[in-house]
Amino acid sequence: MKKIILLLVLAFSALFSQAQTTTLKAGDAAPDFKLKNVDGKDVSFASYPKAKGYIVVFTCNTCPYAVAYEQRIIDLDNKFRPQGYPVIAINPNDPEAQPDDTFVKMQDLAKQKKYPFPYLFDAGQKVTDQFGAKRTPHIFIISKTSKGNVVEYVGAIDNDPEGNKTEKVKYAEDVITALKNNQKPAITQTKEIGCTVKRKAKA
Repeated sequence: MKKIILLLVLAFSALFSQAQTTTLKAGDAAPDFKLKNVDGKDVSFASYPKAKGYIVVFTCNTCPYAVAYEQRIIDLDNKFRPQGYPVIAINPNDPEAQPDDTFVKMQDLAKQKKYPFPYLFDAGQKVTDQFGAKRTPHIFIISKTSKGNVVEYVGAIDNDPEGNKTEKVKYAEDVITALKNNQKPAITQTKEIGCTVKRKAKA
């Protein structure tokens, strides 16, 4: 009987945990945040008063997929930041679960790769859970509207994680192109591609 009760408790705990990390979808309000950048300064949406929207990317130092997409994330920022859509990168991994994702190592990587965008540390994974980011990289494209910041697209950057397709579907670029033309994106959600977010083991 005790074993059955324990199993039920664990099952409900798992369901509750899953409910707490439901991924945002197109049309949802994007939660604001204030997180520490690798330069030691806090960054939030308000840090970009002239932005038309944002490319929020949950990524990290260590995941092979994040490494594979690193240059493409840099390219997105270089292309679309001048057009009003800056990249904001957030590391969702707990450094106790993944020691190579500490704040110091984030600083080292950002300096080495000369990131043109902020690379933020999500201590306690609060923002990760608010967005429902599940993998690295996981992208959220957001519009700044008169009603606040609204999610327009959630999922993968493109359909080429290996980086070897001669013809690829550039989801993120297509979404921003549509938004710039005052159109709704044709695709608002795709399957995120990458490593699962790393969380420390619960006691």
